[in-house]
Amino acid sequence: MHPDILGWVATVVLMATLIRQMVKQWQSPHPEAVSKWLFLGQMTASTLFTIYSALLGSIVFVVTNALLLLTAVVGQVMAWQRRRNASAATDGR
Repeated sequence: MHPDILGWVATVVLMATLIRQMVKQWQSPHPEAVSKWLFLGQMTASTLFTIYSALLGSIVFVVTNALLLLTAVVGQVMAWQRRRNASAATDGR
């Protein structure tokens, strides 16, 4: 078996897990439950790992880390939107 197959399977499992967590976060009644620093740290690490993977020539890790970066960006946008909506609902009372 080619080693990249393991990498691609790991990528699919990781992305499925992260997407499920994002859905759970979106549905949570507590938008403040996730730290702002989590997404900032994930975006920074994913950007650096994407560059590192590209320099090593590892397509599996370039794609995986780029997808991780995308999930961090989407998660951050969702968190901002949820906090804004929660703030607007509190102000509107």
